Amino acid sequence: MAFTGSNLFKPGKAPAADKAGANDHSAKNIIAAEKVARDKKTEKLKALRLERAAAEPQAPAPVPTTSRKTRRP
Repeated sequence: MAFTGSNLFKPGKAPAADKAGANDHSAKNIIAAEKVARDKKTEKLKALRLERAAAEPQAPAPVPTTSRKTRRP
């Protein structure tokens, strides 16, 4: 292997802004994917809840009872 200037020395360090930008981009992709999954799950649960509510017969509202007052001597 012949040594040349390009392979003799270690490559220079990447700027911190590039590393931060890559991390930021990855984090935003992960957060977006989690949001999509959460929204999909929420819609599914909402549809199931509405379906269950439609299937159950509506019970009549209970008649409120009046309290009895006792007479004191």
